Amino acid sequence: MVLAAGEVSPGLLGFVVVALLGLALYILIKSMNKQMSKIQVPREGEAEGEARDEEKAKK
Repeated sequence: MVLAAGEVSPGLLGFVVVALLGLALYILIKSMNKQMSKIQVPREGEAEGEARDEEKAKK
């Protein structure tokens, strides 16, 4: 394939770079979801109960 003087084509290198960026993004999102699932958020009632217990322990 012959390109005209003003045409530019990304070629194989452009495809490989975009594919590697996509793969890195997939791996990062998968890892983030794994880490997010490990986080334990206390429920509202539990947080209030713990605060009361801490106040009683200080007295």
